[in-house]
Amino acid sequence: MGLSRLAALHGVATSYSPSADVTVSVPDGTVTAVLAALGVDAGSPGAVRKALDAAEAAAVSRLLPPTVVVWSGEPLPAPLAELPPDTRLTIELERAPGAAATPPERLTQVANPTSAPAPAPPAPSGSATESAAELAAEPPGQAPAWWSEPPPGVHRLSARTPDNRCAAVTLVVAPARVPQPPARVHGFLVQLYSLLSARSWGMGDLGDLADLAAWSGRSLGSGFVQVNPLHAAVPGRPTDPSPYRPSSRRFPDPVHLHIESVPEYGHIRDRVALDDLRLDAAGLSEAVLNKGALIDRDAVWELKRQALELIHEVPLTPGRRAAYCDFLAGEGQALEDHALWCALAEAHGPDWHTWPEGLRDPRSPQTARARAELLDRVDFHCRLAWLTATQLAEAQQAAQDAGMAVGIVHDLAVGVHPAGADTWSQQDAFARGMSVGAPPDAFNARGQDWGLPPWRPDVLAASGYAPYRGLLRGLLAHAGALRIDHVMGLFRLWWVPEGRPPTEGTYVGQDAEAMLAVLVLEAHRAGAVVIGEDLGTVEPGVREALARRGVLGTSVLWFERDWDGTGAPLPPERWRQDCVATATTHDLPSTAARLTGDHVTLRHRLGLLTRPLEQELTEDATETAEWLAYLARLRLLPEGDGDEEAAIRAVHRFLLLTPARMTGVWLPDTVGDRRPQNLPGTWDQYPNWRLPIADAEGHPVTLEELASSPRLHRLMGVLSPRPEHRGSRTAPPGARRS
Repeated sequence: MGLSRLAALHGVATSYSPSADVTVSVPDGTVTAVLAALGVDAGSPGAVRKALDAAEAAAVSRLLPPTVVVWSGEPLPAPLAELPPDTRLTIELERAPGAAATPPERLTQVANPTSAPAPAPPAPSGSATESAAELAAEPPGQAPAWWSEPPPGVHRLSARTPDNRCAAVTLVVAPARVPQPPARVHGFLVQLYSLLSARSWGMGDLGDLADLAAWSGRSLGSGFVQVNPLHAAVPGRPTDPSPYRPSSRRFPDPVHLHIESVPEYGHIRDRVALDDLRLDAAGLSEAVLNKGALIDRDAVWELKRQALELIHEVPLTPGRRAAYCDFLAGEGQALEDHALWCALAEAHGPDWHTWPEGLRDPRSPQTARARAELLDRVDFHCRLAWLTATQLAEAQQAAQDAGMAVGIVHDLAVGVHPAGADTWSQQDAFARGMSVGAPPDAFNARGQDWGLPPWRPDVLAASGYAPYRGLLRGLLAHAGALRIDHVMGLFRLWWVPEGRPPTEGTYVGQDAEAMLAVLVLEAHRAGAVVIGEDLGTVEPGVREALARRGVLGTSVLWFERDWDGTGAPLPPERWRQDCVATATTHDLPSTAARLTGDHVTLRHRLGLLTRPLEQELTEDATETAEWLAYLARLRLLPEGDGDEEAAIRAVHRFLLLTPARMTGVWLPDTVGDRRPQNLPGTWDQYPNWRLPIADAEGHPVTLEELASSPRLHRLMGVLSPRPEHRGSRTAPPGARRS
């Protein structure tokens, strides 16, 4: 019982329920290892007793929790509302982002003054964090008269009681909800690297993104374009092609730059070298588009790096220099650390654990010397971050200029590579010897280990969530919306101790109220929509808690069934409104592959099926036929059976019948692509993250060809464009002019 109680106080689960009627105990060794990663010694009975006594004593004497969340316009949280009478509060206000470094403003007030009625006694609590169900509940009542609400922000709150008990904690004041999209909006979902144009250097880039947004917004009435994470990758050959295992989530990857759009490009003196690079880049694109080659990120980056070295030699104009200096000042230490890691990785390799010992600490004297010695390389990588941020801003501006209601939807990965820039620069914030994954379930009996070290909830709280806030602020700076992969991680994550299988992991709870409040605050400041990827097993209450704060969910047609009743396809009117409705995602089969069963035969060829092929095909065909029959009954399939393209249009007609605020169209679906961009459970067996968009025959399709594709226009004609766009629509080839 001692270990279980200690674990509960630190948000570590000692059991979990993969289904309503099943409870699985977590091995004591796992609990002990996870507690150790949180800085709690539970290695012996004596250590458990000592740690438990200390934790319980701290809980009893604690005046306020480490983080207090106030939602604007809602009742005060119990820790504030129930402070002893006449407790004096001092709130040191957060400086507004970008404000001058002046002394912080302070507010003072007195909690529960003796002239006011005393509050009710606090309810007992035995858990370190609130449950998702509690977060989803509607709060009763209003804030007390003595409370004067500070402006939204992450502030510092100090409290002193009349008997001199004191507390200094983080106070997060957040709007009640994130900004919302208009009533109905549709847009494309695309993996940017897969979207090549005639001007690409072997993979899709930010110039292609801006062009896709401008064309689809103006010609199709699209309201958004959602892309994969554009986080900085770990350098080296070969790099990990997955955009979901980056070196840093805080800064973008310059491999996405459109070189010719950099203003200094036109002033490069060595035109011969530049022409050679462009010729090689054209060769890369030609190989991908016409010779069956895979996208080679390493080759693309090598050419772009050489071009950017030439660009770096071009002096900045006074105006450009001023803009660059503003960028450096705004990003501060975080950018300097990231750029230094990039420079050190050039010299010592991409895994900082193998660097000379003194360089493994970003604050050591040896690292300070290296910072001075590598000043030019640090400036080079800072410049790349600036150029990339500039093109990200230009892509969002192109979307807005095209009339998009939302614009570019960026994607936030669950975590980072253990050897990358973020884990080096924020070592104290990550749990050592731990990896994030997923417990065993019906689809994966062995569980999953994603190889991503988790943040320590206690360190995040102690820092006022500074790493998290900086991450969100950077991503939202040039976004119309932010998609959060595995959004359930705001509530809890499955930690797997190093050397143990995923089956021997456990859940570690986050302060979900604080994580949500910071997210809502930063999204509000940016005016951005937030989308949570909430597919799969979701803890009860999570979806409700997210919806209450305006975070949209993700609903994929094939998974939306009446699971509590007949199991039949869920009628469109019963779908939730607060979601992005789509037919597929990057981790799922394309709609064409789903309709034809190609995804089953692909998994069979790769040895991924756990049952006989015929059994899998029969079950898959039955489920697909059930959906198609339902679409036909709804009169969404007037073309009849046997027409794959018509069935894809019917699927999207169905999505429009739902009340979903956003409808996402997987861009490869518009031309009948049968190949998934990622096939979970594979590594070398399948070219994950390296395929260009292709048509039904597997021929790669460029952005220019997409824009003139009759098949694409037939599908997008289903998603009625807004009236103001109808006059500017681009007619598909062969259309008559009146």
